[in-house]
Amino acid sequence: MSTKTAPLKTLFLNPPSFENFDGGASSRWPATREIESYWYPVWLAYPAGLLEGSRLLDAPPHHVSAAETIEICKEYEFLVLFTSTVGWEGDQRLAEAIKAANPAIKVAFVGPPVTTSPDKALNECSALDFICRREFDYSVVEFAQGKPLNEILGISYKENGKVVHNPDRPQIEDLDAMPWATKIYKRDMDVTRYNVPFLLHPYIALYSTRGCPAQCTFCLWPQTLSGHAWRKRSTDDVAAELAWAKQNFPEVKEFFFDDDTFNIQKVRTIELCEKLKPLKLTWSCTSRVTTDRETLKAMKDAGCRLLIVGFESGDPQILKNIKKGATVERARAFAKDCNDLGLVVHGDFILGLPGETKESIQNTINFAKSLDVETIQVSIAHAYPGTEFFDYAEKNGFITNTDAMMDAGGHQMAHIEYPGLPKEYVLEMVHKFYDAYYFRPKAAFRVIWKAIVNRDVPRLYVEAKAFLKLRKERMNMVKDAKKLQDKTPNAVGAGA
Repeated sequence: MSTKTAPLKTLFLNPPSFENFDGGASSRWPATREIESYWYPVWLAYPAGLLEGSRLLDAPPHHVSAAETIEICKEYEFLVLFTSTVGWEGDQRLAEAIKAANPAIKVAFVGPPVTTSPDKALNECSALDFICRREFDYSVVEFAQGKPLNEILGISYKENGKVVHNPDRPQIEDLDAMPWATKIYKRDMDVTRYNVPFLLHPYIALYSTRGCPAQCTFCLWPQTLSGHAWRKRSTDDVAAELAWAKQNFPEVKEFFFDDDTFNIQKVRTIELCEKLKPLKLTWSCTSRVTTDRETLKAMKDAGCRLLIVGFESGDPQILKNIKKGATVERARAFAKDCNDLGLVVHGDFILGLPGETKESIQNTINFAKSLDVETIQVSIAHAYPGTEFFDYAEKNGFITNTDAMMDAGGHQMAHIEYPGLPKEYVLEMVHKFYDAYYFRPKAAFRVIWKAIVNRDVPRLYVEAKAFLKLRKERMNMVKDAKKLQDKTPNAVGAGA
């Protein structure tokens, strides 16, 4: 009689990095935020749910240090670490320290950098046993269950000093077969540690779909991880998970669908809303501006409170350049529909996209003010390897320094420079954008009033203090850069 061998004792790790860093498995846009905030490492929760005896350690929000992580890893046989472009150097050093402390442990890296540059990863990091390209759920599970490396699809590894790339793994189609991420949160995580300023606290994030058919040139995950093929869970499975989560997390005030594009298919969205309605939940999601009023009304009626919307730019040509598949006019109509229906909008904007000029930046600031959505996030354009934007910027010599995406604290820095648009100017305009938006009496009053209504005044105080501190540091950085430029009249221009 044969007995089933137990899988390797596995630790799934979103690694410690910069203080307050939100990256890797948690975020499409890895960085230390202007205000301390953390998304959930949803990607790691699925394989963690497939492996008996595993643990998911989300180090940043739980404030687990590198030293503590190394100590924890002594008790495990297999480490799966989700890395990011900006965290790569630190993650590599951490993995080597873990291997030094526990030489028997097997180490696999997953995430965008190892998908786009597997040879580089395996040649640079001696601690790696293999890496997974794109979706990694079943690849790491198969290894933990004893399958030989040469039989596992979608991985790369070294054999006799040479890198071997196994055939690609087909994307997962049956998402209902995957475990519920929320059960892993209950098992391994403290949900009160997760804070996003515009979401109610505490909140929980989960996926109802994978992939995004949109072709936005700058967007990281569809081009390196989740793919463009849009795959959906059944509406029954999603509703059942939320019913379970509501019962098991009575303290949670909001559920957030962190899909690449939650409501891109009208029929499916309305069907899901019908099944969410009886649960009487407060929930939020991502949305494109192409969503029509009927769909938005169904969402509102089913308990939707807020939409995260990537407006990106108020300049029509830039929207075309990045293949956004949306127009300024459609964005205005969408914002009006949301306002009429009582849906809150958090708008995302990016400065420094292809075609950006001083004039287009001002157009975007004016556009944002005219939309007058509840809250905004202004990011600096980052060209991540593996994206069409990176290929464009690299080909044209616009990347000034790939290693300068972050400052010493993990905050975003401009690393793209176009002719006539110095990167220091773009950095300066991020903060002028925030000033122009939030220092309007109407916007300032709205933020304060909402904090009072939601009994979140202490939280607002902490967040405002953190934001103003970073703002001061960034503005000093811009001043220093300008002084340096003034002293170097013959400085090499962009693209050299």
